[in-house]
Amino acid sequence: MRFMMVVIRKGSETAAADAAPGAEAVGRMMDYNKSLQKAGVLLALDGLLPPSTGARVAYADGTAIVTDRPLAEAKEAIGGYWVIQVRSREEAIEWARRAPMSNHDIIEVRQIFETVDFPADVQKAAESFHDLPNTAAAKG
Repeated sequence: MRFMMVVIRKGSETAAADAAPGAEAVGRMMDYNKSLQKAGVLLALDGLLPPSTGARVAYADGTAIVTDRPLAEAKEAIGGYWVIQVRSREEAIEWARRAPMSNHDIIEVRQIFETVDFPADVQKAAESFHDLPNTAAAKG
């Protein structure tokens, strides 16, 4: 089972474009990343620049509307993520519990849909994408 662990950092929703974590925090995170890697569960990871560098594309009546950040209504912002492959939801949660997060940070743990999780008609509609990496169909 693949899971995404999404980091929601308190305060990042209003952070300046050049905001970055300190060396000590990065060092702790790299140690954690190495433990995921050593355990053989890490598939991907990335940190994200603050929301002030991004944009939001919303859709209404077939029209895409682009809004530059920051957005006044934003209460949370994604700061980064890991994708891990583990045996269970409980194991994914245990890995999230070990992350070196700051007070008020959140890690949301979400299972990733695999092709086999969908009904047969949806699998049929998606079969042309069997060559994409990290899909159940690509794994065999």
